[in-house]
Amino acid sequence: MKYFALVIPVLFVAVFIFALVKKVKLYDSFTAGVKEALPLAFSVFPYIAAILMLSELFEKSGLSDMITSFLSPVFRFLGIPPEISKLVLIKPFSGSGSTALLSDILSGYGADSYIGRCASVSYGSSETVFYISAVYFANVKNKKLLKPVTIALIANFLTVVFGCFICRYL
Repeated sequence: MKYFALVIPVLFVAVFIFALVKKVKLYDSFTAGVKEALPLAFSVFPYIAAILMLSELFEKSGLSDMITSFLSPVFRFLGIPPEISKLVLIKPFSGSGSTALLSDILSGYGADSYIGRCASVSYGSSETVFYISAVYFANVKNKKLLKPVTIALIANFLTVVFGCFICRYL
């Protein structure tokens, strides 16, 4: 385990030595890279801020609870425990919110329970679709997001259904 702590410093030194051998002006290259990264960060920021605000509004407004209670019978029919339905709905919006929900589920039901296993699998098999979409599509001129976001949401949901199906039999 001690050797893994050396990976980043060794990699840093190797890049530095490689730059010296190739006679690259390391500081100038670094500052040029930072100059290119700042406009990207500024162009992505509004999208990320919007996603974070919308996910917080989704939770605080009570809409999350209403949708969860409405969809719980559907989830139960598909093999998803109703106890993790809120996690399934929050995960595409917020990584930190879904981490907190996972922690609550695991502390309430235990990691070895069926609900805990389903929650862990659904957390690990899904992605924060809207955050990733905001980052990936920030600099795209053609903003046709409906098809890729829909496909990603369907894929996320299918992985949860399949993951809960597998957890039932393991």
